[in-house]
Amino acid sequence: MKKVLSFVLVFTLAFTLFAGCGANSKQGNKKIIVGASPTPHAEILAVAKEVLKEKGYELEIKEFTDYVQPNLTLESKELDANYFQHTPYLNDFNAEHKTNLVSIAEIHYEPLGIYPGKTKTLDDLKDGAQVAIPNDTTNEARALLLLEAQGLIKVDPNAGLKATINDIVENPKNLKIIEIEAAQLVRSLADVDIAVINGNYAIQAGMNAMTDSLAREEKVSPAATTYANILVVRKGDENREDLKALVEALKSDKVKQFIEEKYKGSVVPVF
Repeated sequence: MKKVLSFVLVFTLAFTLFAGCGANSKQGNKKIIVGASPTPHAEILAVAKEVLKEKGYELEIKEFTDYVQPNLTLESKELDANYFQHTPYLNDFNAEHKTNLVSIAEIHYEPLGIYPGKTKTLDDLKDGAQVAIPNDTTNEARALLLLEAQGLIKVDPNAGLKATINDIVENPKNLKIIEIEAAQLVRSLADVDIAVINGNYAIQAGMNAMTDSLAREEKVSPAATTYANILVVRKGDENREDLKALVEALKSDKVKQFIEEKYKGSVVPVF
């Protein structure tokens, strides 16, 4: 009789555990791991985390200080999503690294700005002045187009978003344009006359494109849509319920209000 009771207890326990596992699997993934640049992306995600918590999801934010590892880490399935880049950069990255990553939402736009280094105004730029720009393909083209918009250079119109310093067709001030890794541009300011700096790195250094830059991309420019910062996932994960919930949280009124109040125009929501 004792053996029979023991068997029944073991069977009941096993069935209960199995049923519990089935219930959890139906609930789906309740923890979402997202890679992000520290500023402003991780800060924005911290607000979305509060919204997600109300929906029963836990958000873990992993910070990265470069533009390569967040994509490689997502591709290797150590992340569920990342939030730091725009579509032209993602397309170039996928082509170069044979990754299979896709955008599922546009969240915000960061105006690229020209910031003063040794020279404090664009009018004071002398012949042969040194200008630092990002060295990654899409942001380099973007920087060159911003310099062109200020009348400093002229870029071959056929180069488009693939433009490099080799596509400069007119340079009346003989500017010495130096390609530097985006993350190092703020540090370069002390050594160059001006620098074109990505929004997230400028904000991280305490600079605001609206108040501290000599010139910036305008909200109504094509860049505002072309370079919107996106939430990225692995291809095939677009319809996961947890990631849909993350998109809803990032596009919530709470996040929009935070962006507008916190960044005062240096980060602009696009939803």
